[in-house]
Amino acid sequence: MIRCVRLWTGTDGNSVFEEGELDIGVGLHGRASGLPIAVHELSFQETTTGGSFEWHQDPQPQFVLTLAGNVEFEVKSGATFVVNPGDVLIAQDDSGTGHRWRLIGDQPWRRAYVVYDTGSALHFTKKVHGA
Repeated sequence: MIRCVRLWTGTDGNSVFEEGELDIGVGLHGRASGLPIAVHELSFQETTTGGSFEWHQDPQPQFVLTLAGNVEFEVKSGATFVVNPGDVLIAQDDSGTGHRWRLIGDQPWRRAYVVYDTGSALHFTKKVHGA
């Protein structure tokens, strides 16, 4: 399993999030994963130490794969979560009030954006609290 946070626009127009995992399945025929996800674009970006980005929405539903750095995200309710290297963010809040983020620690944020086909199964399982 891979730690994953899903971020989307709630019915009130504000971004909300839930923590969970991506089920990677069992590899088949030499593949690392038995649960492929159809995608159509991959890009990389780096933000230097101390960077931040004020309130915004995601341009399209996408995975954000953190390669280096630690980033704190905040939604309008004031709730926050942190992504660390190896974590996956499913960014689906492409409408409403959006979110903001800031780097924490002394490392730049290196990440890959992977735009997935919206009809794809994402293999996300919400974390059950207390489990």
